[in-house]
Amino acid sequence: MSSTCLCDKCSALCCRYFALPLDRPKTVRDYDNIRWYLMHENVVVFIEKKQWYIGILARCKHLQPDNRCGIYEQRPRVCRGYSTDNCDYHGGEYDFDVLFTSAEQLREYAEKKLKRPLIARSVRNRKRLVVPNGSGGISLSVLSLQHG
Repeated sequence: MSSTCLCDKCSALCCRYFALPLDRPKTVRDYDNIRWYLMHENVVVFIEKKQWYIGILARCKHLQPDNRCGIYEQRPRVCRGYSTDNCDYHGGEYDFDVLFTSAEQLREYAEKKLKRPLIARSVRNRKRLVVPNGSGGISLSVLSLQHG
């Protein structure tokens, strides 16, 4: 009989990210907000069993070089909920319905779901604006956007 603890083999996957639930996007604005999340480093968004999540890929500050917890006795309650029965080490592949790793992937998905562009095309019309400044004025180029 082996006395090897599963934790001895673990790479501490659960200590290298966390995920928070998101409201399911319904509007262009909702999707665009999630698209903004994906413009940040070390962020993913995924759908699992119809629930949307934002995943933050960040190593716990208390993870030791041997992949053990440096504050084990004082670890947060959420950490205490993990056991060798539900750990990521032997859980196999993640069961994502959809995984977004870029804003572009989400934009394409949103446009299919909404059946319209997520980002409005713009027509640029430049106008000149003179702003008085006491010495005759400053000429500024003003960009006017028209959504089409």
